[in-house]
Amino acid sequence: MSRIGNKPIIVPEGVEVTVNDNVITVKGPKGTLTREIAKPINVTVEDKTIKVIRPNDEPINKSLHGLTRALINNMVIGVKDEFKKELEINGVGYRAQKQGKKLVLTLGYSHPVEMVEPEGITFDVPSQNQIIVRGIDKELVGQTAAEVRTKRPPEVYRGKGIKYVDEHIRRKEGKAGKK
Repeated sequence: MSRIGNKPIIVPEGVEVTVNDNVITVKGPKGTLTREIAKPINVTVEDKTIKVIRPNDEPINKSLHGLTRALINNMVIGVKDEFKKELEINGVGYRAQKQGKKLVLTLGYSHPVEMVEPEGITFDVPSQNQIIVRGIDKELVGQTAAEVRTKRPPEVYRGKGIKYVDEHIRRKEGKAGKK
């Protein structure tokens, strides 16, 4: 029995949810999100609650039940408040700056690395060694933050590179000298 799928989703004030066949649209103060849900799963909107219902207890329907509820909940949270991922840059001479809709990263390569903001995502650079990725789509925010991190992943000997703020890098000991 799916515990997550059985929980109703409370729709906050200012958020509007519409279900048309198997397409759900969520409108809120930050924007609009639309997602197509799996065929066997039913979604009903009553008053200010959303309920996700599965047709039977087959394993695929059980897994889709919880997944669908989590995805819809993330849509409701995203249009109400935004999602954000914070990244930190460590290393001498490594820095980030924002130029218009581009994020320009200086990461020790022979050239600066430029990234254009995807649709629905904004980059904030409060300081030279901090990047904040914001957006209403949780999946897109996480994917964009991961793409920024891959430009120079943290290395294990000195910890240089781009890492998430809450990420802990396991450090390795350097080469041992002769005795």
